[in-house]
Amino acid sequence: MVRWKSTIRELSAEARLHFFARSLSRRAGASAHHIGLYGACALIAVLVLSTLSVHPF
Repeated sequence: MVRWKSTIRELSAEARLHFFARSLSRRAGASAHHIGLYGACALIAVLVLSTLSVHPF
């Protein structure tokens, strides 16, 4: 009985570590998407502002 409890305890600790690692990778993926989105918005803003400031005539 004691051995069974220690095995369950080890499995649950491993499951917690796996869950923590998955949540970290999910957050990293979300932040990479946010960086890409904000980068694209910044690029569009730079293009719009730079074309407004040019006086061709």
